[in-house]
Amino acid sequence: MVGRSAGVAAGPHTLSVVWRISLPLLTLVALIGLALAFDRPLPRADFVAVNNGEVSTLDPAQMSWLQDFRAARLIFEGLTASDVFSDGYDTIPAAAESWEVSPDGLEYVFVIRAGALWSNGRPVTSEDFKFAWRRMLLPELGADYAKLVRLLRGADEFYQYRLARLAAFAGESAGLSREERAARARSVWHETLAAFDRMVAIDATDPRVLRVGLARPVPYFLSLTAFAPFYPLPREIVAAYESVDPDSAQLRTDPAWTKAGTLVGNGPFVLARWAFKREMRFQASPTYWNKSALAISSISMPTIESGNSAVLAFRTGVIDWASDVLPPYRADMLAAKRAFHEEHAEEVASMRAQGLDPIEIDRRLPRDPRAHIHAFPAFGTYFYNFNCRERLSDGRPNPFADARVRRAFTMSINKAALVEHVRRSGEPAATTLIPPGSLPGYESPSGLGFDPSAARALLEEAGYGPRRPFPTVEVIFNADGGHELIAQSIAKDWQRQLGVNVTLGQKEIRVFREQVKSGNFMVSRGTWFGDYGDPTTFLDISRAGDGNNDRGYADAEFESLMEGAAHELDAPKRMRILSEAERLLMERDVPMAPIFHYVQVYLFDPHRVSGITPHPRQEQYLHLVDVLGDGQGDERARRFDRRPRP
Repeated sequence: MVGRSAGVAAGPHTLSVVWRISLPLLTLVALIGLALAFDRPLPRADFVAVNNGEVSTLDPAQMSWLQDFRAARLIFEGLTASDVFSDGYDTIPAAAESWEVSPDGLEYVFVIRAGALWSNGRPVTSEDFKFAWRRMLLPELGADYAKLVRLLRGADEFYQYRLARLAAFAGESAGLSREERAARARSVWHETLAAFDRMVAIDATDPRVLRVGLARPVPYFLSLTAFAPFYPLPREIVAAYESVDPDSAQLRTDPAWTKAGTLVGNGPFVLARWAFKREMRFQASPTYWNKSALAISSISMPTIESGNSAVLAFRTGVIDWASDVLPPYRADMLAAKRAFHEEHAEEVASMRAQGLDPIEIDRRLPRDPRAHIHAFPAFGTYFYNFNCRERLSDGRPNPFADARVRRAFTMSINKAALVEHVRRSGEPAATTLIPPGSLPGYESPSGLGFDPSAARALLEEAGYGPRRPFPTVEVIFNADGGHELIAQSIAKDWQRQLGVNVTLGQKEIRVFREQVKSGNFMVSRGTWFGDYGDPTTFLDISRAGDGNNDRGYADAEFESLMEGAAHELDAPKRMRILSEAERLLMERDVPMAPIFHYVQVYLFDPHRVSGITPHPRQEQYLHLVDVLGDGQGDERARRFDRRPRP
């Protein structure tokens, strides 16, 4: 099938079931395309992608949304990057050409490549990383991922110092004039800078050498240095938009430094335009050290808020890639894709046996619009939270404080039926929190399967039966995202298998979040996507005191395992410890019931677009994309390796 480019015409059934496009809708999409074209004098970008959600910020320290991270990876580059096309998701050099790690895992020395430049031509230096990481640690910034930077030796102490110093300023500045307060606030800031240099183990005295000390061994630290919160910042640009608040001594930053024309990055692309709720446009950076690896010179991300409109825009050629397929008929589209594969079952089976990835398989099959939808495993899990506290928020005894009850309710959910008949998107039923196969070297535990008989026995063992009926189970969830259908399915399972009464409470998202965070629930829906390549990105959310431990779960043995893993230098042994920690969570204590592991559903033509990875981590580096010409794209996609190399 190599080199095949002739298209296969889709029949009437395919067009009606899969795309459901009417002439008026096609006309609408055409008008959208024309509006985009007339709105900007620029020609169509080489690659046009829907980023599924408006980018909220281009400040790496303030990011927490997937669409922000996608844009950040175009504009900035960390010391390291992830090889998204390797089975092991290897860490490879990026802004740093090399690094050394001490035998105890506590000291890292990064050598920044001589050719690493900012888009204004200035060399990237170790001070740029130090500046960015120090900024992340400021409590007034409120960075979601500050806890990751606090892994540096002395960083936690500095964070606490800054909090205390800001609190003391309120008393020191009482009665001062505004000018005196401003001067005192600036003095506090200079004291803070000196404290950082004194307390935190970052040495940037050599412009090309960054020395970092950790508070404890962090085996996944090189994965973190590829993550947006650890990106460098052009310190002279950002500092020009910083000021010290005379009333609080807090550092304030005007976000205008992230505007097109002002923003300076060290990544493969620069921000050429940002029209909020309309379009972001990126141009290849002439100063990027690895610019010879770029196959495209421009990327456009138009705002298309409707999932249905995004599908239609793809079908009419307005866009090349949709990062998430959201319409309710996506299940029908995926079913049509499966039917296409069944028509070529022998070829698909042969290519899978050769170890080809799903995108390459689609690329080698005949061209067919049914093959434009792709469902890949994602680094996220949907689960139900059990409130593990002894009493509910209203003072009632909490039946879910008993782990036997939590196991019984988990074993009574027919997850296979739920994903097959309710979700219908190919998501695998889950018995673990961490998606199996998503982390190299990590072996997932078995978890608990569907076993209603054992579940009823557990509930009886916990003291519930005819003489002591189980209290009415209250489940809360937010209004969007299809959570109501999932809740209805699970409620039916619990009523049918355990004979309990269940009430469903649909909440507005703000109310839902407040109730979950405050522990004001019995059972609630939950979701977690991993942030970096280590089991702790999932397991830490069940640690005592963690801000994401909404369940109020606490267990000494689990904490001991997590502490043991934190200080274990032998990588395979550490993974075994973490696997045991997950087994304890998923098979014994069960603070949450995993329901399914997410899939990421994309739209793109594999005969035309290469550079999208099917890896479960789904960390796309869009600068590696190529838009291939008809008739030559298949072979070119296989032989052109654009991964960053030292």
